[in-house]
Amino acid sequence: MEKTKTNLANIIRERRSVKSGYLDKEVPTELITGLLEDARWAPTHGLREPWRFIFIPTEEKEQFVESLVKTFPRDMQENRRNYFSQPAAFLIAVMNEDPRQKQWEENFGAISCLLQNFQLLAWEQELGVVWKTNPQIHEPRVRELLGVQPGEKIVGFIHMGFFDQQPKPKQRSPIEDKLTIFKN
Repeated sequence: MEKTKTNLANIIRERRSVKSGYLDKEVPTELITGLLEDARWAPTHGLREPWRFIFIPTEEKEQFVESLVKTFPRDMQENRRNYFSQPAAFLIAVMNEDPRQKQWEENFGAISCLLQNFQLLAWEQELGVVWKTNPQIHEPRVRELLGVQPGEKIVGFIHMGFFDQQPKPKQRSPIEDKLTIFKN
């Protein structure tokens, strides 16, 4: 007997990455702060909380994009300007890097959980987001622009904006194809 899906289960299944089609509507700082306040309750090994965030609000986006595109080769700048001009705002996720592999992986797992929480909470508020890990996250000039310090890693650019066209769901593999039941 299959039980009825909870609201949380429905949100998990309905959430989509919103990659384009953002509306020309401000993403309020208070909304992002509130979403992060709830998202921070993600699991974090030893309560290290290995994260920090840089919010580029809508009113600062154009200036930020102009600074950002200057970090790209001249022949790519117009393409990148068009690409980064689409979202209404950005949230840059930064994690503390630990030289110990186990702790580094735990930190990455923790911030990944927080970002999933953020995406689910944003979806609930009808704010579209997509977590991008494009090459600029490794670019020293981008790190400098954002004030990312040695010992920190840019985990991703979270593109955000309100939208009116919900992306269509994509097919997922049945879990039976991905699950092995261990037997002695």
